[in-house]
Amino acid sequence: MIRNRAWVLARRPEGPVAASDFAYHEKDCVAPELDDGELLVRTRIFSCAPTIRNWLNPPGRSYRGAIGIGEAIRGMAASEILATRHPRFAVGDLVTAVTPWQDYAVLRPETAAVPVTTVPRGMDPVDAMTLYSPNSLTAYFGLFAVGEPEPGMTVLVSGAAGSVGAMACQMARLAGCRVVAVAGGQEKCRWLEEHCGVATAIDYRVGDLASRLKAASPDGFDVFFDNVGGQILQDAIDQMVPHGRIVLCGQISAYDTGRPAAGPSDMMKLVYGRIRMEGFVVGDFAKRYDEAAAAIRAWSASGQLQCRVDLRRGFTLLPTAFAGLFSGLNAGTLLVTTEA
Repeated sequence: MIRNRAWVLARRPEGPVAASDFAYHEKDCVAPELDDGELLVRTRIFSCAPTIRNWLNPPGRSYRGAIGIGEAIRGMAASEILATRHPRFAVGDLVTAVTPWQDYAVLRPETAAVPVTTVPRGMDPVDAMTLYSPNSLTAYFGLFAVGEPEPGMTVLVSGAAGSVGAMACQMARLAGCRVVAVAGGQEKCRWLEEHCGVATAIDYRVGDLASRLKAASPDGFDVFFDNVGGQILQDAIDQMVPHGRIVLCGQISAYDTGRPAAGPSDMMKLVYGRIRMEGFVVGDFAKRYDEAAAAIRAWSASGQLQCRVDLRRGFTLLPTAFAGLFSGLNAGTLLVTTEA
């Protein structure tokens, strides 16, 4: 008999998400019998990622399957395998995967939208959820496979203090680019300049962003790695060089509004600027994960890659921690452990 705690969707947020949109459930149950290809896992660490907010929208507004009312919230997590009927996974292995917000879950690796990935023996699971997480892989492939930076270019990153943004900033610098970062708050901007090596970090909450972007790079931006969308996207388009490239990674500005993400107000700027905008998801590059992991490992070993972690302890903290993301209350990749 196992006791399974869970956080489920109590109601769909209308506008900003709140902790009260979630409900706590707890029940005793018998460990399930597994079918071929399945894993029984116990989750140890959850990642609170902004993209989860999309899955709280009603069907038709959620681009990777809406979570039903009364269903467990889901997101990336690090979990321990308790039982397995899959030839590639062993009892005791740690894996990262999209799992429900509950203690125990059954995973089906062959049908998972995001690959179930084994954590190498000896790796700290926090590192697996931060430095080597899908967020870091997202930054790597979004920048290098979509943005295609070249040495000497100027790269702009929005949402730059977040887990994807901070990695994109540092990887662009390592690629020989000058980096301009946009983040919320002076403390985050200082961290980006002092620890991530960006040339200029702009607090979007202070002053006119468009004029500050122009001042930061009078000759424009070659690549824009966009995690935010909204007005920041529009202001960046106005400063792109001809044949510039915009990497569409996220639209955080719209996640908590209850409205679809708006696009550019004048598409002719893209036409005459010959500007390419391209969206992607990290699963597109699953066959190249080893390439990204090797690069990240080398950069980390040489001290060239920093990872900031905001670790909260206790399963009960999940809803409040997640809701705080959209007010900028986190300082780094936000993780919540199941145990206090």
